[in-house]
Amino acid sequence: MLIAFLCALCLDTIDYRPYLRAPYYSKTMARLRANAATNRINRGFVEAGFGSARLTPILNSATNVPLEGKFRTLPLAGYGNRHGRPATGVHDDLYVKAVAIRVGSEMVVMFGADALIVPREVADVAVERLRADLGLRREQLYFSATHTHSSLGGWGPGWVGEAFAGNFNSGVPLWFADRFVAAAKKAVEDLRPAEFGHGSFSAREFVRNRVVGELGSVDPEFSYAVFKQLNGRLGVLGSYNAHATVLSGAVMEFSADYPGYWQRAIESATGGAAVFLAGSVGSHGPVPGDKGYEGAKRMGEALAAALLKRLPEIALTNQIAFGVLGLEVSLPPLNPRITDGIRLRPWLAAQLLPANRDSFLQVVRLGNSLWVSTPCDFSGELALDIKNLVRVRNFSVSITSFNGDYIGYVIPGRYYHLDGYEPRTMSFYGPNVPAYLDGLIRTMALDFVDAPSN
Repeated sequence: MLIAFLCALCLDTIDYRPYLRAPYYSKTMARLRANAATNRINRGFVEAGFGSARLTPILNSATNVPLEGKFRTLPLAGYGNRHGRPATGVHDDLYVKAVAIRVGSEMVVMFGADALIVPREVADVAVERLRADLGLRREQLYFSATHTHSSLGGWGPGWVGEAFAGNFNSGVPLWFADRFVAAAKKAVEDLRPAEFGHGSFSAREFVRNRVVGELGSVDPEFSYAVFKQLNGRLGVLGSYNAHATVLSGAVMEFSADYPGYWQRAIESATGGAAVFLAGSVGSHGPVPGDKGYEGAKRMGEALAAALLKRLPEIALTNQIAFGVLGLEVSLPPLNPRITDGIRLRPWLAAQLLPANRDSFLQVVRLGNSLWVSTPCDFSGELALDIKNLVRVRNFSVSITSFNGDYIGYVIPGRYYHLDGYEPRTMSFYGPNVPAYLDGLIRTMALDFVDAPSN
């Protein structure tokens, strides 16, 4: 009887009730309708600025990094099989990079951090500081990470955070947030009149479906945006959908993986700034053609070469349509599964996982291109259909992950009953989340395409 009581207290069946009638959906849609009524697109001259801040922790020192206590070094974030062991050195430096974009009275700062994710604890601190120092709203801060699995750890409290990022150190989130603030301030100070262009190319040879292999599809698109200041300096945003997992858990040095090689190759060739944002990496793994650093180098530099070849042909303009839109998204109760049909009750799941009841979606319009930020490993298979939706309106869309929050993997609902890491272990909020976020993104994208302009 005691066992039966404990099971009833702690376990429940999976909640498959339609989300369209759920309170979290109604609350979010009310906010979306309110936002849509005030959506406006500015049309005007472009200004752009670039900034960066070194994220690599200082090894063997407790004086140059504001971390608690004495330490030799920090753990790497990304692979649980490292068991929180400290990094042994630095293979290549890590950075937080930023591009500030202003048209008329509206501005956005787009970040790419050489990190696994952008934790909520970090984003919240950065948002508050940038609101106080620069007057920027949350929707004006577009966070993303390269998703390298060989970056700064120690930022995640709780069982799940420490499983992926090593022992928590409360000084690390403050240091991490400070890097965003420093990069943003440099980018805003660097704002200059500029020209803008964008495009994409297929890089099918470097990406695979890691959930169902050839039975599934992949989004092979590498998306980019180019800003050229009138002094000639270039800033390039790049986004690709393959996980930055060329380097395995056996690697114990800090490294930005293949996105780092891409950034360094672009900056070396142009003398400007290169910022990588992880795309729709859910269900998408890399195909580097080699192992370890050689594979990361081969993949990153090949993607850079493909973009550099197209760079002289990109059409640039000094006037664009521009806007930013943010949406607070209410979430369903936590729904982690024990078996395919049995889940932990939300109160117990909250003891193991971050119990966020809301998250964030964001759209930035740059000319006839949209950039959409998501709080998860968003699947490239879901992104394909969204891209097709806006393509018929002569728009392009890039969907990026890790926007200052993390709610797990969001992959197609048809995979929900599969065993495995993405569909089972990392599906935190239940079977309705893919359709829920997909519908919100579609609505936001189309609202922004059709929004009136000033």
